[in-house]
Amino acid sequence: MAKKISIVIVSYNVRRLLVECIDSVRKALEGIDGEIIVVDNCSKDDTVSYLQANCPDVQIIANKENVGFARANNMAIRQTDSDYVLLLNPDTIVYPDTIRGCIAFMDEHLETGGAGVRMLTRDGQPAPESRRAIPTPWVSMLKMLGFTRRYYMSDLPWDKPCRIEVISGAYCLLRREALNQVGLLDEDYFMYGEDIDLSYRLIHGGWQNWYLPFDIIHYKGESTQKSSFRYVHVFYQAMLIFFRKHYGHLSFFFTLPVQCAIYFRAAIALIQMIGRKLHHFINPHHDDYEDD
Repeated sequence: MAKKISIVIVSYNVRRLLVECIDSVRKALEGIDGEIIVVDNCSKDDTVSYLQANCPDVQIIANKENVGFARANNMAIRQTDSDYVLLLNPDTIVYPDTIRGCIAFMDEHLETGGAGVRMLTRDGQPAPESRRAIPTPWVSMLKMLGFTRRYYMSDLPWDKPCRIEVISGAYCLLRREALNQVGLLDEDYFMYGEDIDLSYRLIHGGWQNWYLPFDIIHYKGESTQKSSFRYVHVFYQAMLIFFRKHYGHLSFFFTLPVQCAIYFRAAIALIQMIGRKLHHFINPHHDDYEDD
């Protein structure tokens, strides 16, 4: 008999965070027929050996190379047949009632293809990226110019269920039937953007995406090295992949400004990164230096 839910966690060199995440998931799964699957993307720490020795209830897929977020999730999804699949970041802590509450909502609202939750920052504040709009050319241009209210759907209340457009990949609860219809994560995305792409396909497949006022803590950024040149390349490349895939049919004169803005922001990010690294090299003990 199929399980109610499969929780898929993709891990890369974050063993301490991953163990805390798994502990929280265990508590949140009490009374629910679920399973936990960790896909390790060839971590250099002791993630796999630790899980093998200490987490017998966790299924492990140990990759021999870093295959990226989308492909790793798909590997786990394909070996499950549960009613729901939860894609969960390892740098999260799930509150005890969150999974149960989300499942109850989706069981009652059969038109819901996917659901996200209220992601809290370290200081307990709701993270804006808990609710996002599809980055259409217009929304993208507004965001590039610093007008983010539309992109983050800031008019929505935090304490009530709301229809949204993009579900964050940090906590993305998906209905199996919807996945079977629209397909799995697009593996053209190595990391970043795949959640936007899947959310877009769910909506265009006739499903609804919802924000639900249940909580997780998201230690945003601790599972990635945002100081690396590779991060900048992968992040902005994901933006271009999405834009070309879903809006490439629009007029060249309409899409060109957005693509130029993406390249411009990528260049600025690289320049800022180089500046921080030079500052740290010249002043290695400067207390105010932070590596975003």
